[in-house]
Amino acid sequence: MSITPLMPVYPRCGVRPVRGEGAYLFGERGERYLDFASGIAVNILGHGHPAVVEAIATQAATLMHVSNLYGSPQGEAFAQKLIDRSFADTVFFTNSGAEAVECAIKTARRYHHANGRPERHRLITFANAFHGRTLGAISATNQPKMRDGFEPLLPGFTVVPFNDLAAAEAAIGPDCAGFLVEPVQGEGGIMPATPEFLTGLRALADAHGLLLVLDEVQCGYARTGAFFAHEHYGVRPDIVAAAKGIGGGFPLGACLATEEAAKGMVIGTHGSTYGGNPLAMAAGEAVFGIVSQPAFLEEVRRLGDRLRQALEQMIPNHDHLFEHVRGMGLMLGIRMRTDSRAFVAHLRDHHGLLTVAAGDNVIRILPPLNIGDGEIAECVEKLSAGARDYRMPEAA
Repeated sequence: MSITPLMPVYPRCGVRPVRGEGAYLFGERGERYLDFASGIAVNILGHGHPAVVEAIATQAATLMHVSNLYGSPQGEAFAQKLIDRSFADTVFFTNSGAEAVECAIKTARRYHHANGRPERHRLITFANAFHGRTLGAISATNQPKMRDGFEPLLPGFTVVPFNDLAAAEAAIGPDCAGFLVEPVQGEGGIMPATPEFLTGLRALADAHGLLLVLDEVQCGYARTGAFFAHEHYGVRPDIVAAAKGIGGGFPLGACLATEEAAKGMVIGTHGSTYGGNPLAMAAGEAVFGIVSQPAFLEEVRRLGDRLRQALEQMIPNHDHLFEHVRGMGLMLGIRMRTDSRAFVAHLRDHHGLLTVAAGDNVIRILPPLNIGDGEIAECVEKLSAGARDYRMPEAA
């Protein structure tokens, strides 16, 4: 048998973590890595945070899972906290970001069905977006690497250029349900929406009776220095998909919606076996109790500014490799003049720094949100050292 025990869908590297502590990962041979990937923006409180560990251990010893056919005191309490802290009136808990996006898509379509307009099912989405790996999520993007070999994909999506309000407006038609957009594209290359674009989408939605659906799976939950990224823009969405950081490493996602947007989500329209189980709710409440505090968010903004400034000061010393920094808060990217994936591998294998490649030749820098100035200095030092000894691949 030649196939590996784990289905070979990931190009797994030589890093094999067995333990984590704060902003560091340790491999099975004892090697130490500065983790500025955070499980792709998941471990927002680093590894082994005592409050999260204690909450999970205590809940696991009490009650891990029951069916959603029963009442959920833990789920109700956590949902209310999210509602009190956000635009939303109701929450559906999921196990992942892709599931949160699927729930958001269904909620948007069902809204128009409940209003007697079932033909309004099409969502306008945006080039280079990443919404997950389900058939619904890959149908909403135009990236061939996710779509190839899975046709026929689901109908009901029109992809237009990101940050192009005129193109979004031109795509509106009588079958349109709304817009699905990331306020800051992650996989697409740490590309923030312009204020004019996001506020313009809100205005178009209002003018045409559409819903504004935001995918904040990567950019939400304190990552940009606001609890949700759309708060930077002063925009109120109808539906938001959240995940990644919401569980601090425990599998958890959420679809948040206003009462009006969720009017079609009645008994029998959606469900999840594991979504919102007591163990996930305990992890989620522990993370929420820390990252929702104004002082925590202020510190994320301070650290984000400091990291950006340090990176911008470094770039002129290695301008043969680096172009510029972009992003918000502690969701930053460095655009490169060469293949970002090769440089990410070089940093990992030769300098013990974990980052993540993205589209448009961007390195994603996504550290835990509770790092300190020392880890920022160490990151920039490793980046600079990596740039000094990096040999660019020969042109094909």
